[in-house]
Amino acid sequence: MHGYANPARFLKLARPATGWLLGVGALLLAAGIYGGLFVTPPDYLQGETVRILYIHVPAAWLGMAGWASIAASSISQLVWRHPLAAVAGRALAPVGAVFAALCLATGSIWGRPTWGTWWEWDGRLTSMLILFFLYLGYIALASAERERGGEGRMAALFGLVGAVNLPIIHYSVLWWRTLHQGQSISIAQGSSIAPELLWPLPLTMVGFTAIFAAVTLMRMRAELARQKLEARLRRSAAE
Repeated sequence: MHGYANPARFLKLARPATGWLLGVGALLLAAGIYGGLFVTPPDYLQGETVRILYIHVPAAWLGMAGWASIAASSISQLVWRHPLAAVAGRALAPVGAVFAALCLATGSIWGRPTWGTWWEWDGRLTSMLILFFLYLGYIALASAERERGGEGRMAALFGLVGAVNLPIIHYSVLWWRTLHQGQSISIAQGSSIAPELLWPLPLTMVGFTAIFAAVTLMRMRAELARQKLEARLRRSAAE
């Protein structure tokens, strides 16, 4: 990773990667959503509401993966002092927050006909809501540090501490009695979702993930461009 510590080298890779990720992600997402909405049959218990699955599950995955990536960037910044780590963390946070909010919104819509309520202080729902607030806190802290000219160490520490919430989200359905269903897909037990309903899900998962990565790269490129402009302005003011 230190090979891409040079911003110019990173940008040389990030520019073409952004376009490819957006294109591939959009195609896979379109195919997955079309299949989930118009090709797969209704669920025998949940009927048409099961189609929220194709957005809700990727949103939940990316909400958690976004914070895991922030934690990895925080370690890279605190331990190895990678020059792009803080930039990556600031770029990841708003994108992860959007997917965490999308997870909460689609889960609420799914829960209304399934559970008979829009919201329940369930272990999985509550821990996911906490993750969303952690994102907001990280965004505010990172922005404040940047305005003060700091290196972002406090935001990095916050990113590491917030990662404690990730296993709580993952295991909440096992640790507490919960309305939220347990894991439908696992490496050990396979999938409990019928194959005729399952096949669009990998398409939307990979599609959303590619778009997540593309937007993060775009935000990193914009942040590096802003830093370059600010450095030029400071040099001009000093002359």
